Amino acid sequence: MEFIPAKSMIFKNKDTSWFGIDYTMNIYKGCCHGCIYCDSRSDCYGIDQFDIVRAKENAPQLVQHELKHKRQTGVIGTGSMSDPYNPFERKYGLTRSTLEFIHANKFGVAIATKSDLITRDIDLLSRIKKHSPVIAKLSITSCDDELCQLIEPHVAPSSKRFAAIEQLASQDIFTGVLMMPILPFIEDNEDNIRGIIKLAKQCGAKFIYPAFGMTLRANQRDWYFDKLDRHFPHLKDKYIKQYGHAYECPSPHAHKLWSMFTKECNKLGILYQMKDIIHAYKNSYQDQQLSFF
Repeated sequence: MEFIPAKSMIFKNKDTSWFGIDYTMNIYKGCCHGCIYCDSRSDCYGIDQFDIVRAKENAPQLVQHELKHKRQTGVIGTGSMSDPYNPFERKYGLTRSTLEFIHANKFGVAIATKSDLITRDIDLLSRIKKHSPVIAKLSITSCDDELCQLIEPHVAPSSKRFAAIEQLASQDIFTGVLMMPILPFIEDNEDNIRGIIKLAKQCGAKFIYPAFGMTLRANQRDWYFDKLDRHFPHLKDKYIKQYGHAYECPSPHAHKLWSMFTKECNKLGILYQMKDIIHAYKNSYQDQQLSFF
């Protein structure tokens, strides 16, 4: 891992519709997960040598300084461009250090990750939860570990991520599944979606937020097609025929899968609409603020 200079860490979001996140923070740059579908390796993000993880120098100290000067508290999101629980986090603990400052300054946190290492910080998340909203989003797109290892080769298998959800949920951390992207012709079948829903419910997940399809552009498309040739022979031709050079690549079964998905989630009491998820993990804190005033 390399360290790179950084002038700022926390950025105010103009649009808070994505999980009610008020600020965005990325401690790391690049990713070593090797997921075959990752949009973050696209040229438009300007990340050279994407597979090399770089940490921002003095990240915790920058976070501490910036939080002290924020006029308004809110939920800080992390994990949008680089996983905050990559393998190097185990050694350096930069994410944990920033969580300590988030707690000290009474901010909330929204974490997106593919790693079960998040369970290491349950103690801190529980402390933050006492004063501010906390939401943990575990990305899971396959209920089968063997398939998971093909499309996400350097990540904790799905079974470990489900186990992490169970641990977080058992400590009353608002936790659920980011079921995206569901890869066309690979994961977009009823058995896979039903399997994820079933395991999510068993583990105590509060929500599942899906995307039945994926995006492809520029160099990312080339990367993805190369992996398809290696692991799923002849499937590349099917993509080219179905989508051409389109950026958005929805599953041909999206409508059918959405109908089944919503029916199952409603039956099991699992949230899936963004507004309902935001309301569920934030509402009690808004009530507290109103009663205080």
